[in-house]
Amino acid sequence: MLDITTLWKAPDVNPVNRKARSIPAFNPINLYGRVFTFSWFGFMVAFWSWYAFPPLLSITIAKDLKLSQIDIANSNIIALTATLLVRFGAGPACDRFGPRYVFAACLLAGAMPTALAGAVTTVKGLLALRFFIGILGGSFVPCQVWSTGFFDKNVVGSANAFTGGIGNAGGGITYFLMPAIFDSLVHNQHLSEHVAWRVSFIVPFIVITATAIAMIICCPDTPTGKWSERHLHAQQSLASHGITGTVVPVQGEFTDQKVASPHSDDPSRNSTNEKIEYDASAKRTASYDHEAPISEQAMLDTARGEVVVKPSVKEALAVVLSPQTLVTTGCYFCSFGAELAINSILGAYYVKNFPALGQTGSGRWAAMFGLLNLAFRPAGGVISDVIYARSSVWGKKILIHTLGFITGAFLIAIGVTDSHSKSTMFGLMAGMAFFMEAGNGANFSLVPHVHPHANGIISGVTGASGNLGGIVFAIIFRFNGKQYGKVYWIIGIMTMAINLAVCWIRPIPKGQIGGR
Repeated sequence: MLDITTLWKAPDVNPVNRKARSIPAFNPINLYGRVFTFSWFGFMVAFWSWYAFPPLLSITIAKDLKLSQIDIANSNIIALTATLLVRFGAGPACDRFGPRYVFAACLLAGAMPTALAGAVTTVKGLLALRFFIGILGGSFVPCQVWSTGFFDKNVVGSANAFTGGIGNAGGGITYFLMPAIFDSLVHNQHLSEHVAWRVSFIVPFIVITATAIAMIICCPDTPTGKWSERHLHAQQSLASHGITGTVVPVQGEFTDQKVASPHSDDPSRNSTNEKIEYDASAKRTASYDHEAPISEQAMLDTARGEVVVKPSVKEALAVVLSPQTLVTTGCYFCSFGAELAINSILGAYYVKNFPALGQTGSGRWAAMFGLLNLAFRPAGGVISDVIYARSSVWGKKILIHTLGFITGAFLIAIGVTDSHSKSTMFGLMAGMAFFMEAGNGANFSLVPHVHPHANGIISGVTGASGNLGGIVFAIIFRFNGKQYGKVYWIIGIMTMAINLAVCWIRPIPKGQIGGR
């Protein structure tokens, strides 16, 4: 039964890794509530600035810089390219340096080019600027890795879905804020349009910079303290609960490693599929408030399989190339990739089909698509956690493919009808948004279960695949001009085909201990 008080009271925690078993979303004073708040808010302001150009691009900026339709499409593609590169690198960086510093670094690195938007006077300058602002999109990876590090398996899907969903809503908020800031500067401050759109980018710069600094000052790396000491804390937690032994960072069979029991004379007798033996005869030396009751075996599995390690190149490649990673990357390629590409052209699509709306009106309706992330992406994570509690990791995977197939059907319907009726168009878009955005949330509900010792790597690769999808779909939009409906049904067919191709793969590697 849902206990609403968990939204503000101190959560019960896993006794080994100190991860929370509930989400105190309305209590930013609490350690877990504070990290949760900074996770979603940091990504939201990053998304706001990352997509600050599209609301003003098709009319105001295009007129000022004399942009063609191809120039606009190219700038949308280049904005996703930098994010793709950053997300690939952010995953391993999180595993090595910790997600908090990587998160703040992404925000600060993207804030500087945001402030320089006013210096753009040419098409080449616009392309260069949007490339570097695209660094902000890479903040999604540390956002999810940080959230995963603070919330346990029973709620991690919901935590990741809420932080990602509220953050993604920045793509909708920007369609409200940027035209509003621009209109205010023009009508209230009496700036020319040439100056006003440039000045408007100072606002996200200030907010992003303040958020990054506050994040460093107010939040820790992990629930147990410094990132570099996370292994020691797992070992100490086991010992304090009467379980002694060395925490050996060994995972499932894909690493092709062999591990010896600490009490074995024959190192070769234990395979990676066997559990490490511990001496559980020691006395408990400490106890903590709010500890969740879990079995000794669950504590051992957590210590062995779910402590993030610094990956070698060989280990990283094994994670990246595993079939399980293909599932999360393939599905996210479709769902988040389509969301990014649609976010870039939605205002222009509405202006084409409903010219009476104008820049501000079409921007407000386009904002709805992004703002629905506030409810729909978290819904995917919450539903996924509920299914997981009643079944297994397979339940999470089946949910992802179900949402993917329905999303594809909606995309095809929108593309084929290419409706000029507002009620039909906006209704279909809302329906498609639910299944697409819920699919994003469900995907990152599964990610923490797949290779949990390398959560940064798989989060980075999965997040990057979404950007790769965004680039591919944006290129398709580019070469089809204003035939937006045609591209919709093309994306719909691709979404259904890719989900069908990977639906048979097991959700986690055979023999893996952590993540179950």
